[in-house]
Amino acid sequence: MSEPERAPRVRMTGTQRREQLIEIGRSLFAERGYEATSVEEIAGRANVSKPVVYEHFGGKEGLYAVIVDREMSTLLQMITSSLSQNRSRIRVERVALALLTYVEDRTDGFRILVRDSPVAAPDGKYSSLLNDAVGQVGHILASDFTRRGFDAGFAPLYAQALVGMVSMTAQWWLDVREPSKEVVAAHVVNLCWNGLTNLEAEPQLGRE
Repeated sequence: MSEPERAPRVRMTGTQRREQLIEIGRSLFAERGYEATSVEEIAGRANVSKPVVYEHFGGKEGLYAVIVDREMSTLLQMITSSLSQNRSRIRVERVALALLTYVEDRTDGFRILVRDSPVAAPDGKYSSLLNDAVGQVGHILASDFTRRGFDAGFAPLYAQALVGMVSMTAQWWLDVREPSKEVVAAHVVNLCWNGLTNLEAEPQLGRE
């Protein structure tokens, strides 16, 4: 019996090959982490030789850096958009929902961002993106605190707490996926907003 003929391989353009390698790299880095992923495996899944990967990205670090940059840009755009519109409570709701939507739609990307980045990419960390979000939230809270007669100097502290709460909840939801992202966002905002609404001007420990 003669062997079935193989379908002719479709030759990709340079741009198409680059995108293919990025998608394969994203999947492998999310699944195994940076250190456990090799150029050989990336090339193998793409059915190309190792030099093709080096040609496009200069190596594993270069591919990783491109992937992290794309994911951070996507997530930061979603968070920035949610912070720049609507009233204060709606902003908080949109931030929580934007992060959870990112986790849902780009799970591999989120897994990569929350892992430790290689030493050669110190700026490609999830923490640096969160710091951007903290800065924006802090600016919003400072205006709100001033209007309410509170010390605006504490706004960065509250911003850290709020963004940290949303971030840690998103990482927890990454694996459980229950309840729905809308329900999770609603409960996070319930805690955040009702806490902000009833803030004491000068909180102290040990009050009865």
